[in-house]
Amino acid sequence: MGRVEGKIAIVTGGALGMGRAFCDLLAQEGATVVLADVDEENGNASVAEIIKAGGKASFVKLDVSSEDDWQALSKKVEADHGKVDVLVSNAGIYLSGTTENTPVDEWDKMFSVNAKGVFLGSKTVIPLMRKAGGGSIVNISSNWGIVGFPDAVAYCATKGAVRLLTKATATEVAVDGIRVNSVHPSLTITNLSKDIVNDPVATKQLLGPSLLGRPAEPEEIANGVLFLASDESRYMTGSELVIDGGYLAS
Repeated sequence: MGRVEGKIAIVTGGALGMGRAFCDLLAQEGATVVLADVDEENGNASVAEIIKAGGKASFVKLDVSSEDDWQALSKKVEADHGKVDVLVSNAGIYLSGTTENTPVDEWDKMFSVNAKGVFLGSKTVIPLMRKAGGGSIVNISSNWGIVGFPDAVAYCATKGAVRLLTKATATEVAVDGIRVNSVHPSLTITNLSKDIVNDPVATKQLLGPSLLGRPAEPEEIANGVLFLASDESRYMTGSELVIDGGYLAS
């Protein structure tokens, strides 16, 4: 316990799914969590449950693709806490489609949330981390940010962008004591994937060459995020933490 004691952690897309698991574990390990999401109802409900369990958390409505929203969040966090130690850029969307049939507006929407949202998060939070003497940025990519998958061209492209955005940002801010790493999960059981997970054919297709042959539990990804958020990973930056059940091993 206490692996991130005293740290202020912003988690985007924290209302449900993997993001909620990240918030729960960070709070359990001593962080004060700022849960940022467009989903006010579930976001506030999640914060209430974290507080009931003895954690520290608050909710801020955030559209990750809006620079104005990020600036408002930055000002609020600085006023309330004086610093930011951890940013977990988790918010993302998925729309299927091939290179030929993906509408341009869907392509733009995916990049606006999945890539621009991560860029704006780092751009906004880095000055606060620099003033605090350092910090850890954890960007959630995907195993499909390393290898391609059919009928997911925009998603693969955005998650690949997150992977290299992470590395480029890491080269810029290491001198300030700020570490930037990416996490690459494969199929994970969440409220958004439950229909897929309940379909054996779809699950088998998405698991592909996974050596463990099953989807991940959100907590299994959260353990990796906690490690990168904590000082235990103080010698890691510009790296990718792959948590994919062996998908990329074969």
